Amino acid sequence: MTRAQDNSRLSTLALLTFTAANLPYAALSIAVFVFLPPYFAGHLGVSMGIIGGVWMGVRLFDIPVDILLALAMDRTRTPIGRYRFWLVIGAPVLMLGLYKLFMAPHGFDATYLAIWLLVLYLGMSITVLSVSAWGATLATQYHERSRLFGVMTALGVGGAMTVLLIPILGQSFGRTNAQSVQTMGWFIIILTPLTMGLAALRTPEVLAPALKGPKSPELREVWAVIAKPDLLRLFFAQVALTLGPGWMSAIYLFFFTEAWRYSLQQASLLLALFILSGVPGALGGAALSRRIGKHRALMVSAVGFSVGLTAILVVPKGNVLAAAPLMIWSGAMAASFNLTIQAMLADVGDEVRLDQGRERLSLLYAVNGLAQKIAAAFSIGLTFPLLARLGFNPADGAHNTPQALNNLSWAFIAGPTAFVMMGAACVIGWRLDAHRQGEIRQALALRDASA
Repeated sequence: MTRAQDNSRLSTLALLTFTAANLPYAALSIAVFVFLPPYFAGHLGVSMGIIGGVWMGVRLFDIPVDILLALAMDRTRTPIGRYRFWLVIGAPVLMLGLYKLFMAPHGFDATYLAIWLLVLYLGMSITVLSVSAWGATLATQYHERSRLFGVMTALGVGGAMTVLLIPILGQSFGRTNAQSVQTMGWFIIILTPLTMGLAALRTPEVLAPALKGPKSPELREVWAVIAKPDLLRLFFAQVALTLGPGWMSAIYLFFFTEAWRYSLQQASLLLALFILSGVPGALGGAALSRRIGKHRALMVSAVGFSVGLTAILVVPKGNVLAAAPLMIWSGAMAASFNLTIQAMLADVGDEVRLDQGRERLSLLYAVNGLAQKIAAAFSIGLTFPLLARLGFNPADGAHNTPQALNNLSWAFIAGPTAFVMMGAACVIGWRLDAHRQGEIRQALALRDASA
């Protein structure tokens, strides 16, 4: 089905049905990047060097995958649609990778970790890329895109919160920390076919008409998209804005349980507050974007996050009530990062389609996914070896010196703050505002009608 004119405002039911596909990704982002590396190092006896080195290596090796998937996805036309087809393929791949990592044997080697991380990331690439590009075709208006990606972010908090409740409640049921991590894996494995299946079955797919035939994309056109200045700015912004919170996530448990003397349950509770605040944060970020523009809202959120995170250093150690407001504030600010860039990418996609006559949304979101992969690789690939060099020992029951714990504390604050502010600087002077995007959509509507 093709579109001759912009679609109307999406209903709340349609938004919730489609954005449910983001629930597993939001859940595994917490489980995989916050709980899994410490579980490997502390419980399964895998060295921090292997975890950090393999994680970074797999991410860097995986970089071309998103671009290749995007080129294939943008050319796909099947009886069940373009993005629906890829979503159905990606879900079982994702489930297999989750199973092999969360149920990994004790003392596994680097080869085992590399293979199943590659499978996991392949499943993530297919599902996230198809959902993001599909969402950009569902919402075509400047402010409607902020609403869609805002709801997607807010709804994803539900999946992340459920994962965080597992270790918090696990102790009450006599479950060990290791058993709680395995339960997280089973939860996401079961959630994946339920939510992605619902989105695939209930969401209509609307494809824009291509003014050129279904021939292979010309290298010149592909390069023109990748080298587009606006896309490059968003690329570097995404790297920095992912690396900041990713750095924080990688050493979060070490910081709160070792340096700041919280129990695992208390640290999980604070992280739950951080994630839960993403609901008002995402909705508030979308509202702020409609008022002052997406790029300005992104800069405000980056400054707010940095101030809130830095203030944690003055909180008394072990005091949950004192730390809670700062975690809530920082979580609300961080919720705007991804949704704002996702919405801005959709606006860039409109301009690309106006210039080239064909949809390149998959390619745009693949470049954005590449930025996230690079950041995720370095968030663990940098922090774990860095902590080892700073004298920190993550093993269960290990004794760390005051100097090592002080180094851990400064690493936890300095890395995220620096990278997030770099990300905000990337969108200073952004030109694709509501007025410009409205002109582009009007030109596309006229051309689509004649086509």
